[in-house]
Amino acid sequence: MTTLLVIAKEPRPGRVKTRLTPPFSPREAADLARAALADTLYAVAAAPASRRVLVLDGAPGPWLPPGFEVVPQCPGSLDERLADAFAHCRGPALLIGMDTPQVTPELLTVDLAAGEACLGPAEDGGFWALGLAEPDPELLRGVPMSTPLTGAAQRARLVAAGLRVRELPRLRDVDVAADARAVAALAPHGRFAACLARHTSATSR
Repeated sequence: MTTLLVIAKEPRPGRVKTRLTPPFSPREAADLARAALADTLYAVAAAPASRRVLVLDGAPGPWLPPGFEVVPQCPGSLDERLADAFAHCRGPALLIGMDTPQVTPELLTVDLAAGEACLGPAEDGGFWALGLAEPDPELLRGVPMSTPLTGAAQRARLVAAGLRVRELPRLRDVDVAADARAVAALAPHGRFAACLARHTSATSR
């Protein structure tokens, strides 16, 4: 069975979702990040897994459901932090971030055979999920992150290593307010959608 990894930042004002400001205040942006993280973690909690690991920059809070191991993120660039997350795994592992609160347990139910990888492309050109049957941190180190070509570069790295790459459904990350509205519409009953509705209502008053 697969290890499910979530890489995330503690949702503190001024440290997360800063591109949501404006129209939202830093506190409201942190509230939205907390709701997105909670939706993500509860989807992971409901998916089959051998281990559930939160790779965290910061300290855990009441938004963390039971059943998760918490390990700190290493210092360094995002590619180094993702690589280090996989270094904590033995056997198949699937890593996601906290930017896709519309994710479901079904999307996270991925069986990886030897020599396989899976990649979940994001609409902005990055990726929302990466799965490796045999975790190897070197498959991530040096991949340029946070660019419109990140997903393509990561796929090329996997293919160059001789892996068969399966593609997961394309999802939209929450980066700016337009993303937040679009993602909330896809998962209208989640914590993220409810949080967005509260803050949108407050902003419009």
